[in-house]
Order: sequence, then C-alpha cells, then structure tokens
Amino acid sequence: MKTSSDSAVSTRPTMTTSNGERGDDVAVILDSLRSIVRELRLASREAEQRVGVHGAQLHALRQLAEGQATSLTELAERTHTDISSVSVVVSRLVEQGLVARKASDDDRRRLSLGLTARGRAVLRRAPETGSSRLLQAATNLSDREVHALATGLAKLVAGIDGPDD
Repeated sequence: MKTSSDSAVSTRPTMTTSNGERGDDVAVILDSLRSIVRELRLASREAEQRVGVHGAQLHALRQLAEGQATSLTELAERTHTDISSVSVVVSRLVEQGLVARKASDDDRRRLSLGLTARGRAVLRRAPETGSSRLLQAATNLSDREVHALATGLAKLVAGIDGPDD
C-alpha cells in the first residue's frame, strides 16, 4: 500500500547529492530546528520568570517601544506575525496593564497602541527575546541565504501541512 509520504517522495525531483549527503543534510535541518525551538522556549521561560510575560508578549512590547503608538496591523507587520495572533498578545498585555489602547489622534475610528508606564518598567528589567536573537543572527546571512532559507522552510511547512485540496 502506498502512503502519502511515499507519493511525496516519488514526485520530488532527483537531487544531485547522494542519499548519504541528503540524510546528513536532513539531520542538520532537524538539529537546527530543535535548537531554534529550544532557544525560543528557553528565552520565553526566562522572560516569564523575570518579568511575568512570555516571549511573544515581550517581543510585541519591544516593538511598541521602538516606535510611536501603532495600530494592530502595524504591530503585526513589525513583529512578522499575523494580525489574529498579535491581537491575542495585545489583549493579554492590555489586561496586564502593560499596553494601552486609545483612539488615534488623526482618525478616531482607529485604535492606537502604546506602552504604559508599567510596560516601560517591564522592558527595563526584561531579558533579550529569542525572536530578537534569531533576527540578529539572520543579519549574518546574505540576502541569497535568507531567501533560500525562507523558501526552503516554507516548502517544509507546506509539506507538513499537506497538499492543497
């Protein structure tokens, strides 16, 4: 019986590397992904222990601190996150009194976000986020390497999610 993973393998283009090299590369990919996930998890845990917010919340706070009051859409762009995820993060930050929502000065229909005094105090005590370390490490890659990594990871995620119907 042919499984979906069998068909995925059989439809791939032939690689110029040997099976051994491909296996080594796959092992490097898995180890690298585990290291990244571990770094993000540990950094998030450290942030939560030190200042009471997890990594994603801290990353959003840092992005808000770097600019003027912003909208949810702008914050989603700055954090490289979808708007629904950033909305959940911001709601929690508002509940904790770290972020304030108010009507925008230039458009009363639009909400702007800004740090509260308590949010600024948390940032002064907060450790560096895993996301910021990852973004900083990416600056060591060439544009071509960043593009290749982005393309490869997107294909990997698409393979995990399964074929489009």
